[in-house]
Amino acid sequence: MLNPQQYDEAMHRALVLAENGPAWGVNPQVGAVILDSKNRTIGEGWHKGSGTPHAEVMALEAALAASGGKLPNGCTAVVTLEPCNHTGKTGPCAQALIAAGIERVVYASSDPGVASAGGAETLRNAGIETYGDLLVDHADELIRPWANSIRLGRPHVTLKWAASLDGRTAANDGSSKWISGEDSRQDSHHRRSRQDAILAGTGTILADDAELTARYADGTYYEHQPLRVVLGESELPATARVFNDAAETVQLSTRDIKAALHELFDRGVRRLWVEGGPTVASEFARQGLFDEVIVYVAPLLLGGERNALQDIGVLNMADAKHLRLVEHKRLGNDIMIRALRIPTDSNHESES
Repeated sequence: MLNPQQYDEAMHRALVLAENGPAWGVNPQVGAVILDSKNRTIGEGWHKGSGTPHAEVMALEAALAASGGKLPNGCTAVVTLEPCNHTGKTGPCAQALIAAGIERVVYASSDPGVASAGGAETLRNAGIETYGDLLVDHADELIRPWANSIRLGRPHVTLKWAASLDGRTAANDGSSKWISGEDSRQDSHHRRSRQDAILAGTGTILADDAELTARYADGTYYEHQPLRVVLGESELPATARVFNDAAETVQLSTRDIKAALHELFDRGVRRLWVEGGPTVASEFARQGLFDEVIVYVAPLLLGGERNALQDIGVLNMADAKHLRLVEHKRLGNDIMIRALRIPTDSNHESES
């Protein structure tokens, strides 16, 4: 019987290729490698975004070109995600692999989509050896926000704020520029650039005239600019920077966060970055409508009442919203902390 672990090296390569694709968009990052019968690479591919060929098709095209238009016998496809089984903007990858004469398919993550799943079964029914779960933890981490969004039917939500050591996000007079240092702000902007949308409440826009864009240190814009989302019913001045030409902006005149999330999902938003302020972030936290938290902690003390979060429905320690630390690093004098929400027995919505 075949030992799928012999394809570890190829799967590692496929995972590297997958990261060439955009982190944003309605489709996940996927990489693929085509091997000949001696496990030599003859084709590579990755998904470049919605409407473009999927990773398997790109890899097959490269392999066919390298093989004179016909694959040699005994080829294996190594893919980071179970090949899709439906026709969207492109055809089903499972059928493309079958038509190309692939003999074996090894994949990492199973497809969580209702419409797109089932590719492995289709391949097996066509007589193709098919194995899953190779390096699955690595692959699952790569597509976690997208997969979480597909399972939940709403965007994967990241709450972000910068705070002092005593948990304040502004001084008593409301000033907050700058709590975090330049390194932290650039890290934040880089992470913004990998989102589908950035959300802030009308209060934050009125108080800070926030632009909600992803920018380099010199002030120039990242090529990809997330959709800017303003949540709330307050009227904003037409001159607000959030309405400039740097990116598209939509104002959702509602206080219903669940409804807002479903509307954004229908717009194709799979990754949502919530900048706040505290009122908006607290409501996301109170309702459990978040999947991860990123905090930039600066070594200063501010005191006062301008806390990062307000009431989030925690009356005692039993009500605490637990998270799992997954990343921390020093950025200048600051510390960046990233933690994933841990689902509880009383709330099974998130599977982060």
